[in-house]
Amino acid sequence: MQAATTGTRPRIHFDPRDPAIIADPHTAFANLRSTTPLAWNDAGFWIATRYEDVRSIIIDRKNFGQGDFINNIQLYYGQDFDVFAHSSYRWLSEVFVYQDPPKHTRIRGLVSKALTAKRVREMRPDVEAITHRLLDRFVDRQSMELIHDFAYRLPTLVMCNMLGISEEEADDSLLDQLNQAIADSFLVLEMRPLDADELALANRQIDFLEKFFKSVFDRRRTHPQDDLATALLNAREGDSQLTEREMVTVAIALFGAGFETTAHMIGNGILTLQQYPEQWRKLVGNPNLSLAATEEILRYESSLIATYRTAFHDTDIGGQTVKAGERVLAVLAAGNRDPEVFPKPDEFDIDRSGAHHLAFGGGIHFCVGAELARLEGDVALRALAERFPDLRADTNNPQWRPGFLFRGLEQLQVSW
Repeated sequence: MQAATTGTRPRIHFDPRDPAIIADPHTAFANLRSTTPLAWNDAGFWIATRYEDVRSIIIDRKNFGQGDFINNIQLYYGQDFDVFAHSSYRWLSEVFVYQDPPKHTRIRGLVSKALTAKRVREMRPDVEAITHRLLDRFVDRQSMELIHDFAYRLPTLVMCNMLGISEEEADDSLLDQLNQAIADSFLVLEMRPLDADELALANRQIDFLEKFFKSVFDRRRTHPQDDLATALLNAREGDSQLTEREMVTVAIALFGAGFETTAHMIGNGILTLQQYPEQWRKLVGNPNLSLAATEEILRYESSLIATYRTAFHDTDIGGQTVKAGERVLAVLAAGNRDPEVFPKPDEFDIDRSGAHHLAFGGGIHFCVGAELARLEGDVALRALAERFPDLRADTNNPQWRPGFLFRGLEQLQVSW
């Protein structure tokens, strides 16, 4: 990664696929933040790494948004690429997170009416029961592979529970199938063109997920229950309600967000707590710190590394002019370690207080599932600390997944 200056616009070469950056993005982000906190990347977009710049970009709905979806995808593939010929990109274009008002406002409003704070609070007993049933499997074994055996399973089972998918239906085979489908189809979120095999796989998996969730809503239409699927069916704002396709699109997005962010939050959290054994001992000694530990994990080792925005107008950010139509990669993980905002930002401290982290984004695109993620992190960390106080993990040379936008581990073996 090298920096240069042309006129008043600092230029860098930053390749998010660089294995060194995947292994240790924070060193690269710290270098950018201290030298060129807003820089133009040779790949054709700005990179923002300072907390105040990142925050101002993600909360500014007047000057920044998602922009032209087709153009954004064709930047990777070329102008001849038929975006909507691929079901994975068609689905992505319809997810409200990747839309601007008024479409975003309408769909998010209806989703919020279904996924209420009250519904999430009332989920705690179910989340606790699911968590302990998962851990019961491994008590006598005295070890487990944390990522696939627990971190992936928990949010998937919680979302199945919320959508009214029975425990009998949500067996290990279905959970594995859903997790793999999400992992394969979410490749379209990464900052690169997919090769032909990857794109074909993403399309097949989105087709599977759409068929699966359509069947869930079909059942709820004839047999309503007190669950999220029924609530999405019944969500209304005046004369507006979600179409069948919108419900399916939303369900995949919520399911996928739980898998890609909540699962990684748990895995990243246990790795970090083991890298800082005094912090693990602190949590074991006072499990009531589990929610505070969740927040610090989200700050220190963010599951979602960055998010894109497109400038609607020429806008000044940190003394640089971002021109209308230009894209900005707002690096949430870099903002979360900005020393101007977080004292000793590269130290992990579950007693930390003060500024709010950016892990859930901000503004109109603030994560709609943030409270559910916090609940799952709170319950999972408390359960692990209480049941396995002597838990140990191999923290040498952690194997990070190859993608850039979502930071998570391939595996993490733990024992007690």
